[in-house]
Amino acid sequence: MTQGAGQGPEVERTATLRDFRVPAYVHETGPYGHSTHPGDVARPVEESADHPEGYTPTQRDLPVVNRGDTLQVTVDPASLAAPQQTDGAGPLYVVGDVHGYLDELMAALQEQSLIDTAGNWCAGTSRLWFLGDFTDRGPDGIGVIDLVMRLSAEAAAAGGYCKALMGNHELLLLGAKRFGDTPVNSGAGTATFQAAWLLNGGQKTDMDRLQDHHLQWMARLDAIEEVDGYLLVHSDTTAYLDYGDSIEAVNDTVRETLTRNDADECWDLFRKFTKRFSFRDEGGADAVRSLLDTYGGTRIVHGHSPIPYLLGEVGSEEGEDSAGPVVEGPHVYAEGLAIAMDGGVTMAGKLLVQQLPLDI
Repeated sequence: MTQGAGQGPEVERTATLRDFRVPAYVHETGPYGHSTHPGDVARPVEESADHPEGYTPTQRDLPVVNRGDTLQVTVDPASLAAPQQTDGAGPLYVVGDVHGYLDELMAALQEQSLIDTAGNWCAGTSRLWFLGDFTDRGPDGIGVIDLVMRLSAEAAAAGGYCKALMGNHELLLLGAKRFGDTPVNSGAGTATFQAAWLLNGGQKTDMDRLQDHHLQWMARLDAIEEVDGYLLVHSDTTAYLDYGDSIEAVNDTVRETLTRNDADECWDLFRKFTKRFSFRDEGGADAVRSLLDTYGGTRIVHGHSPIPYLLGEVGSEEGEDSAGPVVEGPHVYAEGLAIAMDGGVTMAGKLLVQQLPLDI
């Protein structure tokens, strides 16, 4: 199984090879290769009804909340024993959604002593996983991708690693670049990747700076991984079950879908990865268990849905006198089985970089 290859602005607030040292695209002439069609896959647990039938993400999926909203976020105690670290491996860290906020990412990584003041890897054998969504909404998505690609090479040289998962915004940016205004069957009428990208915070400066090696890197990212008993995904959805009954099958199917380069097929993949809140309400713990039972692990760690929205406590967007959401750390929920890592940086929250296991 392969991993994301070597990890190398709407301005509201202003993996292919296991050996990451030699990215696969260095030896290739183009982003597309021959692939086979995926085989049979497991049936998913029914998705929570947060979206109407035929839902398609052609409107802004989550608003950017003004700094006028006040929110107190608490971390729920987990009733489960923490998964155990792999023998001999360095400490494990996960990063929530970045969305182009490069300065905030650099500050959060420095706070955890993962990079030095010059932005270079200084964490030795530590293991760092990004949960996806590097671009859109914030000012420097391409700068974020460049940093992650560079840190991957530096971490590998030091005996650690820096790896990344595929988020729905990586799929969106790939689609906007590949297909532009080509009409796709959205399930609720005609849509285009370009329109969806713009409506969901696409930045012209990112598109202008997007190069082939960025596209190839994004297209090779894995969708799901299991590390030290933690099942790492981007989206809080059971849609992963549509793509395979093992981690390797899901990652291969997603990669093959992108390789075939069919606009409708890629749109369906993007649409499913955009679903959210499957673990939040009644039946949420069972939805998590369906993923853990299929792919392994004892807890799931995800980004995608900002913690204030998971808690349902975001106030009015019209407030002017109060502060933004107060997010202190990850949110543990679904009977302690799920850990949410999107601190809501796009809504004046916090960009989360967290060592696992949680100290709660």
